Amino acid sequence: MKIARVLGNATLSRMHPMMHAATLRCVEVVERIDDLDAAASGTAVTGTDLIIAWDLCGCGEGDFVALAEGPEAAAPFGPDVKPIDASIVAILDHIDIQSPN
Repeated sequence: MKIARVLGNATLSRMHPMMHAATLRCVEVVERIDDLDAAASGTAVTGTDLIIAWDLCGCGEGDFVALAEGPEAAAPFGPDVKPIDASIVAILDHIDIQSPN
């Protein structure tokens, strides 16, 4: 599970039939606490992965989300198999990070 910020929508001109009615979002992965502060202020996070993810939650641009990848991303669709590798599984309303000290 990763934290990501939604940058916008992705549109497909051709798609697999199992992708019908999918809402796809372009997200940037937030890997460090410093990046989280930058992303919260609207600054682009440099050097991070951009991922196209299936939106299960109805999120919008600028939202922080929880991102599932790999087999876990397609698990909510079982027993149907969806050709996806990433899905947005939660919208994060508040992120509280405490120092381990």
